[in-house]
Amino acid sequence: MIRNRRTFFRHIAAALVVAAALGPSAARADQGFQNWINNFYATAAKSGITQATYRKAFAGVKTPDPAVIEKANYQPEFKHKIWEYIDSRVNPYTRRIGQEMAAKHARTLDAIERHFGVDRTILLAIWSMESNYGAVLQKDDRLHYVPRALATLAYADPKRAKFARTQLIAALKILQSGDITPRELTGSWAGAMGHTQFIPTSYLLYAVDADGNGHRDIWNSVPDALATAANLLKKNGWQAGETWGYEVVPPANAGKYSGQTKTLGQWAALGFLRPNGKGFRNSKTRAELKLPGGGSGPGFLMTRNFFVIKRYNASDSYALGVGLLADQVAGYAGMQQRWPRPDGSLDISEKFELQNRLKELGYYDGEVDGNFGSGSKAAIQAFQAQNGLAPDGEPTQHLLRALRK
Repeated sequence: MIRNRRTFFRHIAAALVVAAALGPSAARADQGFQNWINNFYATAAKSGITQATYRKAFAGVKTPDPAVIEKANYQPEFKHKIWEYIDSRVNPYTRRIGQEMAAKHARTLDAIERHFGVDRTILLAIWSMESNYGAVLQKDDRLHYVPRALATLAYADPKRAKFARTQLIAALKILQSGDITPRELTGSWAGAMGHTQFIPTSYLLYAVDADGNGHRDIWNSVPDALATAANLLKKNGWQAGETWGYEVVPPANAGKYSGQTKTLGQWAALGFLRPNGKGFRNSKTRAELKLPGGGSGPGFLMTRNFFVIKRYNASDSYALGVGLLADQVAGYAGMQQRWPRPDGSLDISEKFELQNRLKELGYYDGEVDGNFGSGSKAAIQAFQAQNGLAPDGEPTQHLLRALRK
């Protein structure tokens, strides 16, 4: 009840923010936004944006994008546990699609590896994490016209106004360069664009025309998108031929070493050993200890390339997800140790088994992907109701045992 009440009031507050941003009447709101657009041209002109480009960028843009304000104010109020985050991004589905894409784009990936020295599976994992191998770009409800979205944030979101103004100038430069048409200049509510979700300023720094057609097109060209990601990693210090890190079994006193950096040889001497019994590639390589699941969970010794991945996204969880998925796409085994999950919860293989069993019994007709959205929860509730179980819709060990019967 408390959670529902908080959610209710958050929705009311967000609605009020949208209303305030859009003004007391639609006509006045439109005029205020139009005035902002007109006035911002003086700033854009100082960065070399022509009137022709500016008019083309905002042709037909009459109002702020209300969905942008809504999404900006409905950011998650909690953090997922590391195992929940990894499960949703590193699983049999993302591994399978990654391997299919590796085969489909083998020639492109060969060329990118030779030129940039970045492992193809790292690039495939980033592609998966950023846009589900491009599937997100097919969902109209996830896409926004970038100049309108950024102008909306600059106009109506004081917290993000400075960021939005900077990114809007960069987006206008992209449009002025001729790389993409206004119709195709789409992205997330915050301006992240294309298969590999680059914000406009990063696009200007790293975008590559890998297919040789004269345009740097991360929206429609997979070669351009993957090469652009590789270029970012290379320019930020990617070490060719080196791994991102190693899973290790932490000894009992591991917590006191968390965050420290030593050579892999020194870590081995302290009892941090790989779960498969294999040694480290180079005992002189320096690595930092991370314990993302706490002292009772698996440990990871992160090499320089892990921190280069963080230049793409500063989250440890993101970089770990990229590394783990890359290893699985390459054909290596997944994590050898279990996360310290709560009693009764499922690991990722069990989540897939549960969805498959629901599908086989006719309760579920969605994608078997290990993610439990509304479709999976409805299927669980239907099974529970017909089998004398409390219809709470939760995926648990108890439910899986019932399905196995």
